Amino acid sequence: MAEIFQKDGSWAFDGDALRLTPGRDKSVSLFRKTLGELVVPLGALAGISFEQGRKTGRLRLRLRDGADPLLHATGGRLTEPHDPYQLTVESDRYGVAEYFVDEVRNALLLDQVPADPVTEYLLPGPAVPLSASAGDGTASFDGDQVRLEWNWKTEDAKSARGPRTLAVADIEAVEWHPAAGLENGYLRFTVRNSPTTAPPKYDHNAIDLWGFKKDPLMALIAAAVQARLPHPAAPADARQPEPQDTPALPPATEDDHDALLRRLRELGELHRTGVLTEEEFSLAKRAILKRM
Repeated sequence: MAEIFQKDGSWAFDGDALRLTPGRDKSVSLFRKTLGELVVPLGALAGISFEQGRKTGRLRLRLRDGADPLLHATGGRLTEPHDPYQLTVESDRYGVAEYFVDEVRNALLLDQVPADPVTEYLLPGPAVPLSASAGDGTASFDGDQVRLEWNWKTEDAKSARGPRTLAVADIEAVEWHPAAGLENGYLRFTVRNSPTTAPPKYDHNAIDLWGFKKDPLMALIAAAVQARLPHPAAPADARQPEPQDTPALPPATEDDHDALLRRLRELGELHRTGVLTEEEFSLAKRAILKRM
């Protein structure tokens, strides 16, 4: 078990998954506090890094493309205070951060986790029900339906149509953009058979955002909906689930000790053929011997 505790939050790694818990310090953003704890399976990771600074450093996780509905729905536009995959590290904990990085990298190498994109979500997205109020409305999601309600700041042409209820089955896409400069942000749903080119302030399938503190909470709604939509990279014939008469049985597993010995031999062959450097081979070998 590798762990690091900071004011910004705590990260723990047990060899199979990372548990990211936001801190309670006043500097932690409302978005991260509302999102809560994240459990990231090792297979969802593409890499980890640690950057040192004079007073503080930063741990960063890089997820495989398509693994997280939150990153997909926000398009990587979550700014630094709200990004749950970063952790601020005080200078007196640099050694712990470097050890943490080594442990995760060893596990990635040992388990041969690829860094290429995935065709299914490996994280579940935010828990539902969810509700957030920002900009010109309130968005709520119960797992099956999205409800959009308007406030006194909504344009008359938009509010005149009344609240909107959208079934997940009718939603083709969801997108969240933060406000930037003089440009407003938005939470927008693309609804089947209802195309529109209207700006968000007039679009009755969108909430217009003005750059205030609660705007990022709309990204939670976007991520929860995205997690229930077909994965954009999935094959077309795999987007509709097929009925199953009987539950699938888990695959049989080999003896752990024999599997580790076989993996050690494979690593030796990769080292001899030049695929792995001396350092990479040594790190992987130590990780295997530690497990044995």
